[in-house]
Amino acid sequence: MLQFRLLGPVEVVTSTGPVALGGRKPRTLLVTLLLSIGKVVTASRLVDAVWGDDPPEAARGLIQTYVSMLRKAFAEHGYPEVIESRHRGYVIAADAGTLDATLFQRLSAEAKSRAERGDFERASTLWRQAEALWHGPALDGLDTHAVEARHLQQLRVSAAEDRMAACLASGGLDHADELSRLVDLHPANERLRGQLMITLYRLNRQADALECFRQGRQLLIDQIGVEPGADLASIHTAILRNDPKLLKAAAAAPREQPHQPVTPAQLPSAPADFTGRRAELDALATALGGGGIQVVSGQGGSGKTALALSAAHRTAPRFPDGQLFAELRGMSPSPAPVGDVLARFLKALHVETEHLPGSDEERAELYRSLVANRRMLVVLDDAADERQVRPLLPGAPDSAVLVTSRNRLASLPGAALVELTMLPDQEAHQLLEHIVGQERIAADPEAAARITAACGNLPLAIRVAGGRLAARRRLPLAVLADRLSDERRRLDELSIGDLAVRSTISLSYQALDPPARMALRRVAYLGVPDFSAWSVSWLMDVSLPEAEDALERLVDEQLVDFAGVDALGRLRYRRHDLVALFGRERAELEESAEELCAAVSRVLTHWLALVESIAAKSPPAVIRWRQTPVPAVTLPEPVVARVLAEPQRWLDIEAAALVVGVERAATLGLHELAYRFTSARKLVEFEGANRFEFRARIISAALAASRLAGHRYGTATMLAELAQLRYDQDLFAESRQHFGEALSLFRDLGDAHGQATALAGLGIACREPGHLTEAVHFLDQAAALLDALGDRGGVGYARRLSGSVRLEQGDYPGAYADLQESLEAYHSVGSHRGVAYAMRSLGLYYRARGEYDAALQSFERAADTFRKLGDVVMHSYAVRALAKTELRLGRHAEALERLSWSLGVVRAARDRWGEALTLRVLGQAHLVCGRLCEAESCLLESLALWDTMQTPLWRARTLHDLALLYRRRGEHERAEAADAEARKTFQDLGAREFHELFEPPA
Repeated sequence: MLQFRLLGPVEVVTSTGPVALGGRKPRTLLVTLLLSIGKVVTASRLVDAVWGDDPPEAARGLIQTYVSMLRKAFAEHGYPEVIESRHRGYVIAADAGTLDATLFQRLSAEAKSRAERGDFERASTLWRQAEALWHGPALDGLDTHAVEARHLQQLRVSAAEDRMAACLASGGLDHADELSRLVDLHPANERLRGQLMITLYRLNRQADALECFRQGRQLLIDQIGVEPGADLASIHTAILRNDPKLLKAAAAAPREQPHQPVTPAQLPSAPADFTGRRAELDALATALGGGGIQVVSGQGGSGKTALALSAAHRTAPRFPDGQLFAELRGMSPSPAPVGDVLARFLKALHVETEHLPGSDEERAELYRSLVANRRMLVVLDDAADERQVRPLLPGAPDSAVLVTSRNRLASLPGAALVELTMLPDQEAHQLLEHIVGQERIAADPEAAARITAACGNLPLAIRVAGGRLAARRRLPLAVLADRLSDERRRLDELSIGDLAVRSTISLSYQALDPPARMALRRVAYLGVPDFSAWSVSWLMDVSLPEAEDALERLVDEQLVDFAGVDALGRLRYRRHDLVALFGRERAELEESAEELCAAVSRVLTHWLALVESIAAKSPPAVIRWRQTPVPAVTLPEPVVARVLAEPQRWLDIEAAALVVGVERAATLGLHELAYRFTSARKLVEFEGANRFEFRARIISAALAASRLAGHRYGTATMLAELAQLRYDQDLFAESRQHFGEALSLFRDLGDAHGQATALAGLGIACREPGHLTEAVHFLDQAAALLDALGDRGGVGYARRLSGSVRLEQGDYPGAYADLQESLEAYHSVGSHRGVAYAMRSLGLYYRARGEYDAALQSFERAADTFRKLGDVVMHSYAVRALAKTELRLGRHAEALERLSWSLGVVRAARDRWGEALTLRVLGQAHLVCGRLCEAESCLLESLALWDTMQTPLWRARTLHDLALLYRRRGEHERAEAADAEARKTFQDLGAREFHELFEPPA
C-alpha cells in the first residue's frame, strides 16, 4: 500500500508506516512532483518551486540531493523506484489513484453524477468517503504552493455545495447545522448561503432565513463592495413572498427578473480559412469539454490563436454560462495588466464599475466567487507566463480555460499542453490554396510549393504570402516565389497590412535576456541547421552551462526546438529558417564583423581540434597534407573522450553542421580553417562510407575561397581534394585531370609534399582503368619523394598502391617488396587502418600465389581491424576477398553467405566499385556451384557497372568469367568472342592475366 496525502499535512504512508520526508525543501520538491503525478517535471521547474526567484548557484545539484534523499526514504519501505529520472527531469511513477487529491476529485465527481441520476443514498456515501480524505487544510505546513492549496480548498467547497444541493433535492432537512457551519467558514459563498436560506425556510424559520440574507448582503457590501448576485436575491424575494415553489426547490429558486442578464460571449470570430491541425483541433475540443486547463504553445506565427478560437467556438455550446476572452499581449512591450483583465471579466459578469474591488487580489477573489457555480469557458490569448495566467483561473472544476502562449507554462497545475510545430507540406499547401484560390494554385503548383517552402510552412508566413497574392490578382506565383528565394529580401516580402513575420519574431526576441539574444544571433550567423550546446558555448565564448541556459530560454520562447541528443550526450537544437534570417539580420545590426568572424572561427577551430584528436588516435591510411597553423584550443576532456569513443557517431550527427560551418568560414575569408577541413578523406575514413555531397560542398567552398583570395597553395590543395573525390566517385578521367592541375601548381610552388600527394593520386586514378605502367611510374615517384620527406605514413600509402599495381602486372617479387615496406611504414606510425589495408593487399598477393592459408589469415586480420574501426565498407571488402579464397578451397556455402552480406553493405553505401566487384565474385561462386543462370545474371550486372565506370581491365576480367560460363553451356562462339576481347585488353594494359591465361607455358 502506498498513499500520498496532500489534503492536510503532506504525508506519504505505506503498509510499513509513514515515510520520513525530511524538511521543507524536499517536501516542496515532492509536492511539486505529486501535483503533476505521472508527468515529467523539469529540473528547472523544481528549482523554481523550491527556491522561487532566488535559487542558489548549486540549485540543480541540491535538487539531485533531495531526490536521492527521498528515494532512500522510499526504499526503506520497499518503494525504491517511486521517483524516476527522465530526460532533464523527474516523474512520480505511481498510479494517480494513490494521491488523495486525485481520489477526492474522482469520488466527488461520481457522487455528483449519482445525485443527478437521483441515487441520493449512494451519492451521500461517496461524498462522505471523499470528505474523510481531508485531515486539515490542503498542503498544511507548506507556504510554497499557496495557489495549488487554494485550488484544492475550493474543490472541497465545491463538493460541499454539490452535497448540500443533493440534500435539498432529496427533501432532507437534517443538514441545517452543517450548512450553518459551512456558511460561517465561507461567508461570501452565495450558493451555500442560498442553500441555508432555503433549508431554514423549509424548517419554518423564515425570520432566520431573512437574517441570513441580511448578514450575507452586509458582508458582501462591506468586504467586496458588491450586492448579492441574482440567484441569492431571487431566493430572498421568494421567501418574502412565501413562494410555495421554495418547498420543492432543489438548490435555488427560479429567477423572477423581467430581463435575463446577458450571458458573456466574448469569443472573437475564428479564421474562416482555418486549415489543417485536424488532430490537434479534435483533441483540444474534446479536452475542453471535460473542463480543466489547456495550453496551446508554439512559435510566433504557428497558428496558436487560430487553433484556439476554432476549438473554442466548436465547444462553446457546452458552456451555457458564457465565454470570456482576453488578449493578454504577453509578447508585447506592454502586457495587459491582470487587474484590467479582471475588471473586464467582472463587468461581463454584471459587476458595476463602482463596485469593482480596488486591489488585484480582491478582484481575483470576487471573480472566482462569481464563476464558482457556473460552467464557463475562459480563453486567454498570448500569455507571457504563469504569473499572468494564475489570477485569471476560475476555481470551479466545471469551467474550462484555454491559454495560448509562446511559453509552455509548465508550472500551471494540471494543465495539458498542445504544442504546435510547422504545418505538414500538404496542410501548408491547403492553407495557401484557401487564401489564393484553387484554380490559381493549380495553374502553377511548383511555384506554390516554392512559396510554402520559403515560408518554412509557418502559418503566419503563408497567410502573409497568400494575402499578397490575393491582393494582387495578376501577380504570378512564380514572381513571388523568386522574390522569396532571396534570403536578404524574404522577411521584407513577408509583410502585409498589420501582419509581418519579422515583427512577430521580434516580439519573442525582445523578451529574451542579452545572453539568449546573443546565442540566437550567432547561431543564425553561423547558419547551421542544427547545433549542439557545445558549439553554442564556443560561439558565445562562455561555459557550457551558460550556453545551455541561453538555449533553454530560446526553447521557452519557441525560437529554437530540440533535435535530439548529440554524440557528447547533450541536447541538440534546431531553428526555423525564418527565425535564422531574423537572427542573422540582428547579428549584422548589433555586432561588429570582427566579433562575428571571431565567433565562427572559434567554432571551426574547436571542430577541427576534435578531428585532429581522432586522427592522432588512429592515423589515416592516406597521405596527410602539410598542415598550416591554426589557433590552439584546449578541448574539455569529457568532449574528447566521448568523440574518441564513437568518432563515426560524432561525424554522423555533426556532418551537416560541419559542411555549413566550413562554407561560412570560406565566405568570411577564414581560408586556413577551410583548407584544414578539406582533408575530408580523413573524416571519410573514420565513418567508412563515401559522403560525396558532404565532401563536395566543403571542397567547393574552400576552392572558391582560395581562388578568390589568390591563395595558390589552397587552390592546389583543393584541386587535389576534388580529384580524390572524383576518384572515389569512380570518375577516373576527371580525377586524373584535377590531379594533373594540382601537380602543376605544387611544382610551381616548389612544394615537394604536395607533389607527392598529387603523384600518388595520379597513380591510383591510372590504376583502376588499367593504365598500369603509368600508375607504377607515378606511385614510385610519390614514394621516393615521401621517403625523402620522412613521411612514413605517406610511404605506407604509396607503396601499398604500387604493390597492388605490380601484383596486377604479375611482378610478384616487386609486389611483395612494396607491400612489406608499406606494412612496416604503417606499423611505424601506428596506423591501424593502414595496417589493415596492407594486410588485405598482402592477402591478395598470397591468393594470387596460391598460398591460401596465408591469404585467409591476412584477410581475417584485415576484416577484424576494419570491423573494430567501424569501417563497414572496408570490412565488406576484406570479407569479399576472404570469400573468394574460400571458393578456391571449395568452401562454397560459407563463401556465398559472406558474399551476400558484402553485397548488401556496398549497395547500402552506394559504392558502385564494391558492388561490381562483389557481383563478379558472386557470379564466379554460382558458376562453380553449377548455377549458370544466377552466374550469368551477376556477371552481366557487374559488366554493366564496369562499363559505366569505364574500367576496361575489370571489364576484361568479367568477360573472361563469362567466357568460362559460355563454354559450360556449349556456346563456344560466344566464349571465344568474349575471351578474344578480354585477351586484347590484358595485352594492351600489360595485365598479368595475359601471361597467366593466354600465353602457353615456356
